[in-house]
Amino acid sequence: MGWFDSLKKERHQEVETLSQSVEEIAEESNEEAYEDLEEVENAAVVEREVQPKSARDYSEVVSTPIKSYKDKKPVQHVIGQTKIVAIINQKGGVGKSTTAINLSAALGEMGKQVLLVDLDPQGNSSSGLGIDKSAIQNCVYDVLLNDVPIQDVIIPDVCEGLDLVPATINLAGAEVELVAEMARENRLKDAVGSLRGKYDYIMIDCPPSLGLLTVNALVAADKLLIPIQCEFYALEGVTKLLDSMKRVKNRLNPTLDIYGVLLTMYDGRTVLARQVVDEVRNYFGKTVFNTLIPRTVKLSEAPSFGQPITQYDPSGKGAQSYIDLAKEVISRG
Repeated sequence: MGWFDSLKKERHQEVETLSQSVEEIAEESNEEAYEDLEEVENAAVVEREVQPKSARDYSEVVSTPIKSYKDKKPVQHVIGQTKIVAIINQKGGVGKSTTAINLSAALGEMGKQVLLVDLDPQGNSSSGLGIDKSAIQNCVYDVLLNDVPIQDVIIPDVCEGLDLVPATINLAGAEVELVAEMARENRLKDAVGSLRGKYDYIMIDCPPSLGLLTVNALVAADKLLIPIQCEFYALEGVTKLLDSMKRVKNRLNPTLDIYGVLLTMYDGRTVLARQVVDEVRNYFGKTVFNTLIPRTVKLSEAPSFGQPITQYDPSGKGAQSYIDLAKEVISRG
């Protein structure tokens, strides 16, 4: 028992020593804190000029004024046959909206009259062109379900030669509401059909699904432009899209066909991307565009500035790729 008593005594002394050390450290810390506080109180106040907000502030970007169709600039050339092209892929994140914005803008800068119809409830094409969706009174939803004339919804001259039919979150309910409507598959066709002869190209940015909105786009369109991401599973889901296209072609739109397949987000440094390009070209043949859309930071940044890539980074490879694509589109007629 004597040995255990001595052990307890040593432990007790160690605890007391440790407690004293902690108290000393705390006192020293308090003294240093008081000294720091005195220094802060005695510090001089220095006034600095406030730097202006960065151009990346999104609230400043979405400031394009909402104009009406009657304010549209006069067309300087004779419009030929209007081509209605649906940019479509049921897989999300493949570059549909990016292609819709930048291809339309590139065509507009080449002297064409282009109308971009934003048929995606997310409204990425609208916000990507600098439109404040909270200031929109009527959108494509009202055209489809409230019989609002499409001219009353068009926002003209968002870019050179480019007009826009915007989308808002209201469009999210259109899939359900269209079910009970008469001629529900032809709503968009009837609306854009009245604009033939007023635009060289009407581009439709489709939602990433095969619902009634997409069916409306398939019925309204003359041709399909299918963006395919240069990644694994690139062709997965495209077969279902082609099946839907065939059914619509057989029953509702006999002229519907593939206008072109566009390879997006291409990174030539990876073997996988090159393999996907070869696989897609073997599958679709000559319908694949020669232009490859690269994966670039500038293409990702441009929508947050409310500008197409041809304005945001006109000398970059992203802008050049969409200019080359626009030339291919024009050459295909």
